[in-house]
Amino acid sequence: MKNRFVADKAAATMGMSSVSGAKPNKCVIFPAKANIVAEAFERRKRKWVVRSKIANDLIIGVGDCTFLLHKLPMVSRSVYLNRLVFDRRNNEEKGTCSKIQIDNFPGGAETFALVVRFCYGLKFDLTAANIAPLYNAAQFLEMTDDLEHENLISKAEAFLTFVLFSSWKDIFQVLKSCETISSWAKELLIVKRCTEAIACKACTDLKAYSFDNEEARMCFNVLPNNAENSKLKDKVDNWWFEDISFLRIDHFLEVIKSIKRRGMRAELVGSCIAQWTTRWLSQIHLGLDNNLAPRQLTHQLIRITTESLITVLPDAENSVSCNFLLHLLKAGLMMNINCELLNKLERRIALMLEGCSVQDLLVKNYGSDITYNDCSTIIRAVEAYVSFVLRDPAPRAFSVGRLIDGFLTQIARDKKLTAESFQSLAEALPKSARYCNDNLYRAMDMYLKAHPSLTEEERERVCSTMDYHKLSQEARQHAMKNDRLPLKIATRFVLLEQVNMTRTITAAGCNCRRTKTQLIVKVSKGLEKRQMASKMELKKMKKEVETMKAQLSELHMFKVELQRQLKQCII
Repeated sequence: MKNRFVADKAAATMGMSSVSGAKPNKCVIFPAKANIVAEAFERRKRKWVVRSKIANDLIIGVGDCTFLLHKLPMVSRSVYLNRLVFDRRNNEEKGTCSKIQIDNFPGGAETFALVVRFCYGLKFDLTAANIAPLYNAAQFLEMTDDLEHENLISKAEAFLTFVLFSSWKDIFQVLKSCETISSWAKELLIVKRCTEAIACKACTDLKAYSFDNEEARMCFNVLPNNAENSKLKDKVDNWWFEDISFLRIDHFLEVIKSIKRRGMRAELVGSCIAQWTTRWLSQIHLGLDNNLAPRQLTHQLIRITTESLITVLPDAENSVSCNFLLHLLKAGLMMNINCELLNKLERRIALMLEGCSVQDLLVKNYGSDITYNDCSTIIRAVEAYVSFVLRDPAPRAFSVGRLIDGFLTQIARDKKLTAESFQSLAEALPKSARYCNDNLYRAMDMYLKAHPSLTEEERERVCSTMDYHKLSQEARQHAMKNDRLPLKIATRFVLLEQVNMTRTITAAGCNCRRTKTQLIVKVSKGLEKRQMASKMELKKMKKEVETMKAQLSELHMFKVELQRQLKQCII
């Protein structure tokens, strides 16, 4: 009786494909007519022994494990073992055991034990967890149909193909099992076939699948396009995100490339990358907190991962959020990634800043000795905006000015935010990007209030960016009474306020003089026409004019004195 395999009834029919893949596929290899009947296949620590009525005449070492076997069942199904045994036969004495050592066997001793069971016709299970190593092992041992019909390669190929077409969850188990045999799995295209299968299922119209989720089934049958139904549709669109987010970076990248080739919507691809990266970054930070990072994730691996993620990002506008790109930029700066990729990422963020909100700029820091929100990454992004986008003081820059002032207000209460960082972020934009400094003044006041122990020099540094002339009258009045402002800034504000008052009074005096002059002319004309002028009235008017001149002279002297004091204060 020839070898044959029977699939589990739950997945016996190709048409009954399931997205959830709750019941794993399993194949059972039934015994065949063996050359030598094995009474038992036993494991004794690191030694595996096939007990039979015939003495063992073949010893195969796989790594640090030893298998006591028989030549006939093994070489009759493996071209590789046949060749090794034949080469050694001429050098060995008759009646001795042939010894073969295999150090690079794919899957190790556990997988080789399954091969032994197959060769001896012993029953064993094929599952998604062992099919990839077994397929590689069969290829390594050259177990082709040239030696025996339906040899192990054809059996493994049939089951692997069945799994890739039938079960979503099992594909991920196959990929997981490939991690220990990466080079073999890649060379034999198992990884490529798995990623293509995932991409195919992710891009397939889900109406063709049977869902266990009631919400997912109802989503396609609801006629009104309201907000609740839109959420259900979004849930169905990204049903594959969660499983893909657990993939290793190389497998994940292959899936993303396959999905992009199949025309998946850019926003879905971007969201999937963001979800995977969020999980990946959280694992890194968890490792850093527990001092496990050096063992789990090397610096080089993190750098290569970051560069790879930037490379596969969709080019479509708004396919990924600005907040996600800022997190990626932070990782890139920490890992000193390729400058060209870093510039590409910075330029992309710069183009998005004008449409961002303050929440988009919140990039969390990890560690007890630094600020809660990252400032250096935001400064880098703003500097990129000034370099790549802002060419002149265009009105659209005002939105970025409001954005940065809002961000400063958000982080002002952080006790660990230094005056230097606050100043650097406030000065990252040119003054032309703010038409009003009220929001900037509010952020500075909040920072000074939250940091009462600052030195006078640090407080001056914080307030150095603020422009008095761009404050509203309400903000000026508040600043005049604000004892948190440094003395130099407060004095300057008082002097400038006095100068403004002087200008106002001077302007009012000029208007008054002009009015009086016009009145005198009118009276003179009236006197000439009507000859009704009164000398007492003329003297009174002349006296008023002289008094006004004296007042204007005093105001002018007061103005000169204020300007002199202001220059000394500034110097």
